[in-house]
Amino acid sequence: MTDTTLTPSIALAATHSTPEVHFDFAACRLMMKGEAYPENAAAFFRPLLEAVEAWLQESATAPQSVEIHVALSYFNSSSTKLLFELFDCLNRFAQAGKPCHLHWYYDAEDDISEEFGQELSLDFPALNVTPIADLSAC
Repeated sequence: MTDTTLTPSIALAATHSTPEVHFDFAACRLMMKGEAYPENAAAFFRPLLEAVEAWLQESATAPQSVEIHVALSYFNSSSTKLLFELFDCLNRFAQAGKPCHLHWYYDAEDDISEEFGQELSLDFPALNVTPIADLSAC
């Protein structure tokens, strides 16, 4: 199969306050892992959101499902807001009949992150959310 996506992949190394990001648009696989508490969350997340939105518009007729893998050991409230924007964007795509699978990785001893993952399926009902109690599995 020929790669017809126009959106280039995004690969960002983790820093002390931002997660590793690998958005492989051609493979329909988005991944974030690490910690997310940048000084300016909008400056970090906004370009990622814009790239995902552009890619989803470009992929509107594609039948392939989207896989999202998120393993954040820590994220602050401003990052949470922007993660919700990302998940909302994907939820709208899923509501249009395109399968989206969100794999939420968390530390088995972190009740807050576990509950957050469980609440994602309530907040974004079109996403197929799978909580996974192992951060290193991502």
